[in-house]
Amino acid sequence: MSPAPRATMTELVIPGGMGPVTGRLRVPGDKSISHRAVLLAALAEGRSELRRLSSGLDVGRTLAAIAACGALIESSTGETFTVTGGRSVLREPAAVIDVGNSGTAIRLLAGWSAAFPWLTVLQGDASIAERPMGRVAAPLRAMGARIDGRDDGRLAPLIIRGGGLSGIDYRLPVASAQVKAAVLLAGLAADGATTVREDVPTRAHTEEMLAACGADLEVGPGWVTVRRSVLSPFNLAIPADPSQAAFWVVAACVIPDSDLVVEDLYVGQARAGFIDVLRRMGADLSYEHRDERRQTADLRVRYRPLAATTVGGSEVPGLIDEIPVLAVAAARAEGVTTFADAAELRVKESDRVTSVVAALRAVGVNAEPRPDGLVVQGNGGAPLAGGKIDSWGDHRVAMAFAIAGLDAAGPTVVAGWESVATSYPGFEEDLRRCVS
Repeated sequence: MSPAPRATMTELVIPGGMGPVTGRLRVPGDKSISHRAVLLAALAEGRSELRRLSSGLDVGRTLAAIAACGALIESSTGETFTVTGGRSVLREPAAVIDVGNSGTAIRLLAGWSAAFPWLTVLQGDASIAERPMGRVAAPLRAMGARIDGRDDGRLAPLIIRGGGLSGIDYRLPVASAQVKAAVLLAGLAADGATTVREDVPTRAHTEEMLAACGADLEVGPGWVTVRRSVLSPFNLAIPADPSQAAFWVVAACVIPDSDLVVEDLYVGQARAGFIDVLRRMGADLSYEHRDERRQTADLRVRYRPLAATTVGGSEVPGLIDEIPVLAVAAARAEGVTTFADAAELRVKESDRVTSVVAALRAVGVNAEPRPDGLVVQGNGGAPLAGGKIDSWGDHRVAMAFAIAGLDAAGPTVVAGWESVATSYPGFEEDLRRCVS
């Protein structure tokens, strides 16, 4: 048996030669749903209970933000939280709100804050300072919010003076569930109707949860309309995060003799795209115990050799966060896989085209960058070489290449491992639980 992986604050060392991925696993609560649940619970008039909330630092920043605005938060387990909110208890924050590394937090909080007649300042780390914010500032300004920031509000920090909003009819220029959510959150306090239109469907968490809270909401093909609403408190058990599950799904797909079940996985709109890609590649994937009401299922994954595919077009927004680990699957497939129409990769926690290509090359894979994606030459299923990986402080790159190193021919060292705490602090524990 191979030695166990070992981690320091800044590095994870995977010894390589590790065995199959087996058993049953429940990954953390969905991060996207968790952010939205926290913000809606703060708006709801009363006490909401959130179970299985994402344990990562990103969602912790959103919890801290609503606490700074007066919401009362209680937790007895670290996974179950009660939030007492409503407009009567919320107030202007006394200090700058720091979102850390969370792009979801800053964009959703921009819309949430714009609904109130007060000043909010949102800042983050060095990565957040370089991520595009103009896409959320533009519609909020059109609604009447006053927004400033670096480069005329195109970059953080963002300074928001909200209140006095009017509804707009807005077509998303770039497919973005975060921008859609920001506009809809602001629309809850706007005069008149606020409509968001999208040419490519994005994850529907915001509109699903608004409906559950009693918002005045209409949903049609390619559009969502919300009107000024008072939200009701709610109880929510948050399903498992497909973006976190993707690491283990790919591991089971590429390591011989693997047989893994990921439990209670959210498989709703624009979240199961990576599963479709892996099925095109020949993966052995099947749903068990599907719950249509909650849009969840247990996903069984068994090893089977993979073949190359092309990923692009309208499917990309629904799997953009899974491309780093799909690139690892492509490296173990037969043939050449192309990822296209994914320029959004370049404005994530790292430039994921550059960071993923560099990491693939470091473990012996032939990969080439493209302006809107990358091309990966698969090795026909053989274990990768192992090597030293710079994650560029990007949690998804770090975890993807921890997976790449599991059965590698030599050790894999992933630098920047501390970034994983932003979304999946229990990753190492799950690794030891599922991998021989």
